[in-house]
Parts: sequence; structure tokens; C-alpha cells
Amino acid sequence: MTLATEVKKLTESKPFYAVAGAGDYAVEKLRELPEQLQKLQSRRFELARELPEKTRAYADKAEAFAREFPEKAREYAGQLTHKATEVYEDFATRGRRVVSQATGEAALELEEMSEAAEPPVAEPVKKTTRTTRTTKAKTQ
Repeated sequence: MTLATEVKKLTESKPFYAVAGAGDYAVEKLRELPEQLQKLQSRRFELARELPEKTRAYADKAEAFAREFPEKAREYAGQLTHKATEVYEDFATRGRRVVSQATGEAALELEEMSEAAEPPVAEPVKKTTRTTRTTKAKTQ
């Protein structure tokens, strides 16, 4: 198989689109990060005051959780499988949209570049009448 065929096969696969969608999602979330960090920075003293109380509450629940863990783990595994499938499908759909948009923009760019690269059309050469010696001789 040629390299072009392999690349085409890869770029038309669902995993390719899922990766593109996951990348787009990651970029979106990274852009939100500075704002979220700023909000957390402003609440850091409040969160630090709440920490001892929350720690005690979680410690009290830890024993009960340990007893229920095997059953909960099976339940969560089933839910996780379903959720992972949904997320994979969402990323693939998002990736198709991103790739389609990018390829459309690239096609427009190439079209603009090719139009800009076209040589200018030459104007037609005007025919000039030349006087030949024989014509001059006849008129003299």
C-alpha cells in the first residue's frame, strides 16, 4: 500500500477523529484555566478554613465506604464503560467537525494562494504596420 493510501485510511478512521476532538476539548479547557485559577486563588483562605472540617467528615465516611467498596466498584465499572463510550463518540463527532473546518480553511487558503500566484494575463500585442522597401520604392 502506498503512503498516501495509509494516510487517507488513518485520517478517515474514528480514532483519528476522536483524538482530534480530544485535543480540541483540551485546548478549550486550557483556555479556561487562568480564569478558574484566579477564582480559586481568591477563595484559598476560605477553602483552607473548611479543610479540617471536611477531613473529619470524610474520615467518618471512610469505614462505611470500605465495606461497600466491592459492590460500588462493580457498579461504577458498568457506568464508566457506558460513559467512556459516550465520551469517545462525542470526541469523534467533535473531531470530525474540527478537521472538516480546518480542511475547509486550508482549501480556501490554497485557493487564495494559487490565485495570488497566477501570472498576470499579458495584454494582446498591437499589430504595427511596417513599411517595406518595396512599398517605399513604389511610392517614390
